[in-house]
Amino acid sequence: MTFEDLGLSPALLRALADNDYNTPTPIQAQAIPLILGGNDVLGGAQTGTGKTAAFGLPLLQRLAKETPPKGPRKPRALILVPTRELAVQVADNLKTYGRHLRLNVTTIFGGAGMQPQIDNLRRGVDVLIACPGRLLDHMDSGHAKLDAVEVLVLDEADRMLDMGFLPQMKRIMNRVPKQRQTLLFSATFEPRIKAMALEFMRDPQQVQVAQNSTIADTIAHRAHPVDNSRKRDLLVDLLSKRHTDQVLVFGKTKHGCNRLAEQLAESGLPAVAIHGNKSQAQRQKALDMFKSGRARILVATDVAARGLDIPNLPLVINHDLPMVAEDYVHRIGRTGRNGSTGEALSLVSPEEGGLLRQIQRMLKAEIDLTAVPGFEPSQPVRLDTPIPKNGGGQRRQPSAGRPGARMGEQKPGGERAPRKPGNRGHGKPADRSAHAHAGPKQHRPGAGRPQERRDSRA
Repeated sequence: MTFEDLGLSPALLRALADNDYNTPTPIQAQAIPLILGGNDVLGGAQTGTGKTAAFGLPLLQRLAKETPPKGPRKPRALILVPTRELAVQVADNLKTYGRHLRLNVTTIFGGAGMQPQIDNLRRGVDVLIACPGRLLDHMDSGHAKLDAVEVLVLDEADRMLDMGFLPQMKRIMNRVPKQRQTLLFSATFEPRIKAMALEFMRDPQQVQVAQNSTIADTIAHRAHPVDNSRKRDLLVDLLSKRHTDQVLVFGKTKHGCNRLAEQLAESGLPAVAIHGNKSQAQRQKALDMFKSGRARILVATDVAARGLDIPNLPLVINHDLPMVAEDYVHRIGRTGRNGSTGEALSLVSPEEGGLLRQIQRMLKAEIDLTAVPGFEPSQPVRLDTPIPKNGGGQRRQPSAGRPGARMGEQKPGGERAPRKPGNRGHGKPADRSAHAHAGPKQHRPGAGRPQERRDSRA
């Protein structure tokens, strides 16, 4: 099958040929005809299998065929994403696919100035790619109007419908037309998330090209048991033996990632950190250093688990296991992309045995647990170990007696939620996201995750 067989326009086919995209992936082959037919689609596939093109190509074709309404060009397609990095990646892809079309694509997200985004919105937009928190800022200030939206896309939909995002998503949903095409794409779909999605979709067609939550079979999984206090030493030992490999290391907290990157650099291993407390310019600088090879190691929170496309990344290391098993899918999905081989290595302390068990249950496979000589743990890793306090692998739930919408006050990625209208001080739209405020550290009873965990979402 070719892209031409899918019914794409000559302009899109030309752009694909320019970039040597010749054969559609399974998710593209199944989803594109359904979307071109006007169906709502719920699409699931492994990371690195071309989900952006699966919704982006038919979306661009639809917009290019239709004449935009007279007056200022309001967004006719809205793509919501959980992280800044994913927003940039999706925009870059759509601009590549639509290079021969006269469509304006722009992004809005936190960690960057408001005014350039306002200027872009005023000039007119066809496709708007946005993180929910900053989009609400622009909606409240009157700069983003969504009444012309024809197509709504939720990329990484499982995260977009997570309880931490849900109040924001409901506000946005209330502002887009009910008569629209809705597309949801993700690598994982929990049953609860899928049921929630069906509430605002119209008879959606489901495309699942691989078993839910599965990982590419080109990735080898290993784990080393080690005391938590010796994880850094073991990491240095492992990285010192692999002199040329580019490595993505996942940590649990923002401060921990900063400290780990500093310690690796002190050990002669060039490393940079990325997390939600850094501005977009700082995050982009770290990524550029990593991709160019100036920094061999990128230490990141789960903010890097989605939206990072690093060609031929050979190794991903979990310095800390994720609190939610599904996040392992997204972390490990940074390697083994597009059929290439990759390796996933996890450092597991005795306290994390329960988290490892969750991951193995999700994968329906064992992960080889082998101690490194000289780094044996003081006690064995037992899979029946209770989940660490405040972990639990559950999504964040609203606290009793507190309105669910209040959960937006600490936005994903360290961004504070929009204030209520009339509470802006001098009346200027505040660039709150640029400060990447870490939010309260107090963990509320009933919340399923530690506050740091929410860093992954913007």
